[in-house]
Amino acid sequence: MATASEVDVPARLYLAIGRLSRSLRRSGSTGMGHGSISALSTLAYSGTLRLGDLAAREGVAAPTMSRIVAGLVESGFIRREPDPADRRAWLVTATEEGERIVSSVRSTRMQELSRRLDKLPEADRALLINSIPVLEALLIDSAEG
Repeated sequence: MATASEVDVPARLYLAIGRLSRSLRRSGSTGMGHGSISALSTLAYSGTLRLGDLAAREGVAAPTMSRIVAGLVESGFIRREPDPADRRAWLVTATEEGERIVSSVRSTRMQELSRRLDKLPEADRALLINSIPVLEALLIDSAEG
């Protein structure tokens, strides 16, 4: 029979990962919302995308992505231009300033995570390092089904 702590594993893992993620997002705050920095990061790492493809990758509706993109264009973090293959569609690309913001946010968040890891006892740090492939396997499983 499963103990109460075993039954709580999915809930505890979900909460811990979510809270850690939110906490790290706050440490690299740019004043932009999570949706904006996420879309900008996707463009910085993926290159030019159609607006609809960016919305799909980010898991948001096209009108929501249009609002996010409008704000990023106004801030100078991305460029938007008509798609030469389909003038009804838009292509969006991170600007150099947008890429700089993404790099800065990522660096700040990684430094904060590193600081927290350094505070862990060696045995806990080793357990966490050994669990990384398991967490990665959970991601692969979700992508397949």
